[in-house]
Amino acid sequence: MKTVIITGGNSGLGYHCAQQLAQNPDCYLVLACRNLFKADQAVKNIQATSKTQQIEAMELDLASIDSIRSFVNEFAKHNLPPLKAVVCNAGVQFIQRQTYTQDGFDTTFGVNHLGHFLLVNLLLEHLVAPARIIFVSSDTHDSSKTTGMPAPYWRDPQLMAYPEQDAALKSKDIGTIGRIAYTTSKLCNVLCAYELSRRLQQQEISTESNPITVNVFNPGLMPGSGLATDYTAAAKFVWYKILPILCKFIPNVNTMEQSGKALAKLIIDPELATVTGKYFSGFNMIDSAVESYDRAKASQLWNASVELTQLQPEETILQLSGE
Repeated sequence: MKTVIITGGNSGLGYHCAQQLAQNPDCYLVLACRNLFKADQAVKNIQATSKTQQIEAMELDLASIDSIRSFVNEFAKHNLPPLKAVVCNAGVQFIQRQTYTQDGFDTTFGVNHLGHFLLVNLLLEHLVAPARIIFVSSDTHDSSKTTGMPAPYWRDPQLMAYPEQDAALKSKDIGTIGRIAYTTSKLCNVLCAYELSRRLQQQEISTESNPITVNVFNPGLMPGSGLATDYTAAAKFVWYKILPILCKFIPNVNTMEQSGKALAKLIIDPELATVTGKYFSGFNMIDSAVESYDRAKASQLWNASVELTQLQPEETILQLSGE
């Protein structure tokens, strides 16, 4: 029996991944969600459809550093099977307003990147190798692909956290700023995953015989997911009502069920037990954006994230300084 933590597991991709994993009697699932009521409802639904009782909900608000630390402390108190997988799935996008986390960071950067960065570092001491960490990203991280979204905008991570300080954004409308924040956060997911994979190996925490693998998953465009929360009414109608019907006819558009199966495979497929530092689009391993392999940017992001989250050396089993 192994424990799998899924952030944002109460809806969308996370929920459908949990549904798949619930069919596996070897998995005990923890849905780590901001809205505990919705998470409890998701647990009840999965219990009813899969006949499993090996699932529970725990409160986790990735927009709060205090909540992330509280979640890990609470998790440590639970007498659960060994933690073998962490799925960093939760994500947000805001295109009508500028929002901030409880700690004052841009919400998109704070939740999509910083929150998961801190969560994974705090959970490392609880992971029992062999283990797997998955970061959910998006093809929007790759400026060479036509996604209908603006290209990621790499700059000092401090400016990603506090975009109002970035003079280059002053002339852009709020919708464009929000979309740039999203695509850039998805680039950060890939950079962070690759950097974490390297550090685990370099510091011999992940070994050939007892690996802790770190990979990235692109679910593709999934109409109907909760990513449209901040869309206009008309855009929401298309996202929730029209596009899901057209999934079968539009290339590179997936149902949440399809992507949920692909994500679950990354967590339990024995053939992927030693695969690390890779990017998966659905079931296929492919190259990520050229920019995502930039080690200088990855190191800069890592060091800035340590500072922004105030991660302390005693809170993680990784050495925080150095390349």
